[in-house]
Amino acid sequence: MDQAYRDATTEMENTGVNEEYIIGWQGGYLGHPEREEQLLNKAYGAGREDGLNKVIDNFKDWVS
Repeated sequence: MDQAYRDATTEMENTGVNEEYIIGWQGGYLGHPEREEQLLNKAYGAGREDGLNKVIDNFKDWVS
């Protein structure tokens, strides 16, 4: 993992971001395959999209 990945994950965890968003973001950032259909949800999808684009601008929308 690179430092940007670690810093973003730490910031999201410390901010209280929805766990599903973080998991989606991590998977997208790392290029993992998408989850099985029955495990998809809005938070995961939003995180995955942001991770694929390597952005952290939207994670504050997912603070629990």
